[in-house]
Amino acid sequence: MRKAGRLAVFGIAILLAGCGTRFSSRGGGDAPLDSDIAREQDGIAGTTIQEALRGRRNEEQVVQVNRYIWTAALQVLDFLPVQSVDPFTGVIVTGFGTPPGGGTAYRATVLVQDPALDARALNVALQTRRGPASAATVRAVEDAILTRARQLRIADGRL
Repeated sequence: MRKAGRLAVFGIAILLAGCGTRFSSRGGGDAPLDSDIAREQDGIAGTTIQEALRGRRNEEQVVQVNRYIWTAALQVLDFLPVQSVDPFTGVIVTGFGTPPGGGTAYRATVLVQDPALDARALNVALQTRRGPASAATVRAVEDAILTRARQLRIADGRL
């Protein structure tokens, strides 16, 4: 049994050792195959296992988040329990909570989608237990977040 296990491990090691290099049928170990040249021309790079497992990052999917809006959103909505925060995509999801002095419970989803300190960078969705919150309430929360973001920027001395 031990001999068969060693043989299997040796076979897998040999198989994996060949995954990092590309051989052509024309003899030269470093000569690219026609399919490799076609993939490079199409913008598709890499066929090794290391490249597949490493997972190349698509730079077009990286979202830059304005840190002042991000911090202001967390501060303004601090009465809501945070369920999920992802600063790389700019999404904050909260659970239901009641604002101080209020009687209606809200939950919010905030999307910060631009590095600019601008109203277009902020998108807030509010929901009550009965359905979506009124547009006036959403607008008031957005205004409060943007006002607090501007205050943070001024306090930071980068105006």
